[in-house]
Amino acid sequence: MIFEQLVNPDLGCASYLIGCEAAGEVVLVDPHLEIEPLLAAAERHGARIVRIIETHTHADHVSGHGRLALEHGIPVSIHPIAAVAYPNDPLEDGDEIRVGQVSLRCLHTPGHRPEHCCFAVVDHTRADEPWLVLTGDSLFVGDTARPDLAVGGVEGATGLHASLQRLVALGDGVEVYPGHVSGSLCGRGMSSKASTTIGFERRFNPMLQLASVEAFVRVSAGIEAPKPPNLVRIVAANHGPFRPAPPEAQELAAPPAGQQILDVRPFADYAAGHHEGAVNVPVAGSSFATRAGFALDPDRPVCVVAASAADARRALAGLHSVALQAPGYVIGGGRRRMEATSAGELAALVAAGTVDVVDVREPHEHAEGHIPGAENVPYHLLATIFDRPRDRPLVTICESGPRAAVAASILAAHGLDARPVTPGGMGAWRAEGHPVETGAPAAVS
Repeated sequence: MIFEQLVNPDLGCASYLIGCEAAGEVVLVDPHLEIEPLLAAAERHGARIVRIIETHTHADHVSGHGRLALEHGIPVSIHPIAAVAYPNDPLEDGDEIRVGQVSLRCLHTPGHRPEHCCFAVVDHTRADEPWLVLTGDSLFVGDTARPDLAVGGVEGATGLHASLQRLVALGDGVEVYPGHVSGSLCGRGMSSKASTTIGFERRFNPMLQLASVEAFVRVSAGIEAPKPPNLVRIVAANHGPFRPAPPEAQELAAPPAGQQILDVRPFADYAAGHHEGAVNVPVAGSSFATRAGFALDPDRPVCVVAASAADARRALAGLHSVALQAPGYVIGGGRRRMEATSAGELAALVAAGTVDVVDVREPHEHAEGHIPGAENVPYHLLATIFDRPRDRPLVTICESGPRAAVAASILAAHGLDARPVTPGGMGAWRAEGHPVETGAPAAVS
């Protein structure tokens, strides 16, 4: 049996190669937009990709199924409820795809999306029962999926509860390989571990401890998580006609007028000199594409500012994976500067009453301990909330610095006087003994 998990570390999305070594054929499940590593993996196994399977229409990243179909003629399968606009061979509950001595059995598991399916994998050289199951965006390691990306939260949670019971019934010994690991928007508390077992999740996954459907729906539908602003664009890309590879971006002398500017250099470089209106999301940081998706307008083209052509290409690939248009890039920054501050310096500014503090962490982080009087606006909401003049300079703070730096650049791009606490953040604030409050976030004024 051929089995390989290939994870996009930026998005936390997993693709899978599954097939039969003797037959020299594999099936590719949930392919990333960057198909080159997937093709290389198949070549490494000496196998030909004979089919693409989508567990569902993804809402957090653009699939590579269009490129694989257009460039390599590989057929695509998805559940018919998805009603996609591209040619496909539908897969319904109970259908099987067999590759040599390996079978993938379709289990229709709605909840995350109505068309969602899992795939129980059988290696017939060992047994005729499933050895492992690809759970897509239903059951994760330590968590379960979001139920609110395609239907109402209650409706999705009700369907997801029934689907999870079906997965648990596969048996404790069955291995679980999810469509996401930590870093994805599709779950909340998932582990970074690549796999688990049905038995371990049944015993220790908090969401599987909620035995009644009422309790599960109450908790699952009530958990707030941000929806990416480009969700509609991503779903449309994955639902619509096959999309070819994005056109090659051009190096430019300067950012074009009217385009958004995304500076992907480290914050220190951005602070030392950037183009006016640039938002800073370092490509070397975690969850680059997801953070960029929250910081940018999905309907406007983006000009990338990078330290090198290699960094620009890496950033462009990430932007394309979340359906952002990025036709060009610039090497090097501009003349605008931004000052950072330390926790100790912020304490003096707060005591003097000369700044407003914006805590850009999530509400639960803020409630666990924050600077007295700090407003709580998660960084991914700043572009829509802070679009008006402010009387005093703003200082952004997160737990250790990276989100605060992104947040300050978003505010500055909107014409506001802002600077971040970086490095350090609330970790340094607490360590230095400055006052901390707990409780609900302060209201945005």
